[in-house]
Amino acid sequence: MHLTKKIKINPTEEQVDVLWQLSEQCRCLYNFALAERKEAWKTEQRSVKYVEQQNQLPTLKEKFPEYNIVYSKVLQSVLKKLDASYKSFFSLWKNSDKSARPPKFRSGKYFMTLVYNQSGFKIKDGKLSFSHKVNEIPLSFEVGNAFDLLAIKQIEIYNDDPYKGRGKFFVSITYEETPITEYVDNDLYQAIDLGITKIVTAINTQGKFFEVKTARTDKYWNSKIDLIKSRRDHCKEGSKRWNRLHKTYRKIEAKKSNQIKDFRHKLSKTMIENTKANTIIVGDLSVKEMAQSRKLKGKRKRSQNISTQNQGYLSRFIEFLAYKAEFIGKRVIKIDESYTSKECYVCGKRHEMPLYERTMKCDCGNVIDRDRNSAINIMKRFLSQNALWTGYQKFSDNLRQTGLLMDTCILQISK
Repeated sequence: MHLTKKIKINPTEEQVDVLWQLSEQCRCLYNFALAERKEAWKTEQRSVKYVEQQNQLPTLKEKFPEYNIVYSKVLQSVLKKLDASYKSFFSLWKNSDKSARPPKFRSGKYFMTLVYNQSGFKIKDGKLSFSHKVNEIPLSFEVGNAFDLLAIKQIEIYNDDPYKGRGKFFVSITYEETPITEYVDNDLYQAIDLGITKIVTAINTQGKFFEVKTARTDKYWNSKIDLIKSRRDHCKEGSKRWNRLHKTYRKIEAKKSNQIKDFRHKLSKTMIENTKANTIIVGDLSVKEMAQSRKLKGKRKRSQNISTQNQGYLSRFIEFLAYKAEFIGKRVIKIDESYTSKECYVCGKRHEMPLYERTMKCDCGNVIDRDRNSAINIMKRFLSQNALWTGYQKFSDNLRQTGLLMDTCILQISK
């Protein structure tokens, strides 16, 4: 498995100048490759692939010697990034997302991320060094001795506020880690429904629930962020006062983001370590579609969008669960959760339930919280799709024994 660690670096003014020169050549290559793709499609109705552009790199470097100051792997990663952007665009377009737009040309005002893949870097005695041919100034930074013996796969150099490089510089180190134990299916499962008010509603094969309310740290920070942005927007952009307020705004945003991330890291670790189930099933939730819902209007839609978009992507929480589970020999599986909160888990009848209706009341007599209903349906769908009839029967029996009054474990984690 691959893990990533983010480390802050403090380059000197000379090193920052080197980084900007490398970024500029990467930007020129990106724009050149993008222009080639656009021209080929416009004149020949032909799609240019990554391999074709990569094979042209040696010829391009002979024609434009300034590209030689950048390590070859970094130039290849620029072309890979462009190719990935096009693939993402086409994928969204094929899925009828008409708001998707093709990649745009990059401005020289933004610092481009430099990706060193597999080579072009060296870690020794706690120092991380990068290859370049700009001048004799070395790109060497202190990162500690923890990475000396690790199998490093990729390193990225980036700025957290890339516009004019006004933020701080970081390196993101991706390395290979061997899981402690291998995954073994122990016939115990846990199904999780992710939500806004309750970030987690989980049920295991014994029919016991586990619920966690979302820590709304964004409500504390949003008023402060709005105040700072309002004051900043009344200043001339680029002035001393504007820069000071923008720096404060970035700092507050980082604090909010870090608190949300910290909450999710702790919760995911607690859930993985405290469950006996080796298989965890989660619904494949699309927060983007929730924000674009046209069924809600006015204040209610605005409130929903604030709740979803200010909490960070729920998909990131699934990633936290996945890598923590894999590390200790467990597995997280995504399945389609369409209509799981609207279908009665007892009789299967589908109800029209807007998001503000939190309780399902079915004609069959079933009255249950919609998130719990969704978690049960996710578990039933996984067991039936994978033909795990023994587990399905045990789960159904446990639901019958507990009835509608199931045992509940509620965990409230404060910010």
